[in-house]
Amino acid sequence: MFVAGSAQITKPLEAIRAAAAHAGILTDFDGTLSPIVERPEAARPLEGIPELLGRLSERYAVVGVLSGRPVAFLQEWLPSSVLLSGLYGLEVVRAGVRDDHPSGGMWREVIDDVATVSRATGPEDMQVESKGLSLTLHYRGHPELEGEVRSLAERQAARSGLSLRSARMSYELHPPIDADKGTALHDLAGGLEAVCFIGDDRGDLPAFAELERLAVDGIVTVRIAVRSDEAPNELLDAADLVVDGPEGARDVLQQLL
Repeated sequence: MFVAGSAQITKPLEAIRAAAAHAGILTDFDGTLSPIVERPEAARPLEGIPELLGRLSERYAVVGVLSGRPVAFLQEWLPSSVLLSGLYGLEVVRAGVRDDHPSGGMWREVIDDVATVSRATGPEDMQVESKGLSLTLHYRGHPELEGEVRSLAERQAARSGLSLRSARMSYELHPPIDADKGTALHDLAGGLEAVCFIGDDRGDLPAFAELERLAVDGIVTVRIAVRSDEAPNELLDAADLVVDGPEGARDVLQQLL
């Protein structure tokens, strides 16, 4: 693990830059490009990041954002030249063309139902974020609700057939489809000679694991962790490079130019 300062470019990043025409830059959104905020809908990319991604997309084979957000949200804030993989790969927009997972649509009514029940029966200060094909129950700002929110999420998962995942100060409910940031990265990395991924949370570990598998096949890979008070130790320990906050992620993108 290498902890980077803003003026430093490590050898792995230099290898990504050298292979730009055949390289991919992939990154998470929340906590990586955007500071964590109390209300999910208030998240915005850090100043200068959309412009950096746009410039990088002119040079690199693939520049993409892999997020648990719906692509409709990401499209509001990121340039059209950036590939968007939303809801852990269930929604993808490439070159302006949207391609949703063929098994996703049947779960939209289930998600709507679980969102309605969660709003009606959950604790007052829990936030329910429905994303169309997934649902997040937030207890940010109210850590004392963690057990109650977890119990609600477990009941709704058992009732609906949705899969439960732990996330940053929240619990997520997803369709039982084999889709995470590892499968999303795998789908986007085909034909590339070098790939890096920047992430900050437990949901980014599958992307790190996929990079490790690609490295065995001879692909140049760099795993970059964004450190914060909430970043899991497993992510930091698995990283090739650690930076501080979205500002550090922005420095990495700048260095990759």
